[in-house]
Amino acid sequence: MKILHSLWKRLWGQAYLLLVLTTLMWAGNGIAGRLAVDQISPMVLTCLRWVIVVALLLPLVGRQVVDSWPQLKERWLFTILMGIFGLTAFNALFYAAAYHTSAINITLFQGSIPVIVLAAMVLVFRARVIPLQVIGMAVTLIGVTIVSVKADWQILKTLALNIGDVWMLIACVFYSIYTLGLRYRPAVSSLVFFAAIAVVAFVSSLPLVGMEIVQGTVQFPTPKGWLVLIYVAFLPSLLSQIFFIRGVELIGPARAGLFVNLVPVFGALLAVMILGEPFALYHAIGLTLVLGGIWLAERKG
Repeated sequence: MKILHSLWKRLWGQAYLLLVLTTLMWAGNGIAGRLAVDQISPMVLTCLRWVIVVALLLPLVGRQVVDSWPQLKERWLFTILMGIFGLTAFNALFYAAAYHTSAINITLFQGSIPVIVLAAMVLVFRARVIPLQVIGMAVTLIGVTIVSVKADWQILKTLALNIGDVWMLIACVFYSIYTLGLRYRPAVSSLVFFAAIAVVAFVSSLPLVGMEIVQGTVQFPTPKGWLVLIYVAFLPSLLSQIFFIRGVELIGPARAGLFVNLVPVFGALLAVMILGEPFALYHAIGLTLVLGGIWLAERKG
């Protein structure tokens, strides 16, 4: 136990490692979303993942949540909106979009999150951005685009917006707001705050399941759907969110948001390993550019 505690303590202070692990788990969420089609409906997946997370967290930090209630109550509206925007809305729209648009479009839109975050930091919060951050962001976007269109620029000409694209774009705006909001969270620990917004996510996802039931589109998990759900609950929903909150706490939303560009690259690599898709030269080029762009943006100049 002492060894595990020591490793966790060391990991807790490593922002870059936490954020890389976060994006790796989020990339796995994309694979899980594709595997979930016809195995579990989007809103049931969104709701049940938070049921599992809350069931795991409350026995661990429930007492701390109660002790921190005065701070949470003081910022109750902020806490509710963070849970709705960052956890419920983003994931519900993400899984729903997968039914209506291509993986290429979804990947391209996810690449917009760091851009939205950085732009908001400059325009709304008047943050100072050094040229290397702008250059680094541009390089990572080029890398993301290369992976997304498989180095075939003709694909960009065929992209057309549909309802899935619109949902994904809205989802990215919501997660950008969530990312920016993390630096202003109540004066409580990362785990306590996450437990609070996870409860909000569970409650706010219940009407979405009710909507699926009314529409007749609800599908409860098949055996394969349960496997997808368990993965989504433990890694993208629990560990990655805790890691991301901590990463933002350590280096700020603009720099942490840049790591989101790793998601489509990791997604391509996972697709090779899990779905058997071929590994191509553009994967290597894209990964190199994304990592290089993050490295540039992290230089203090």
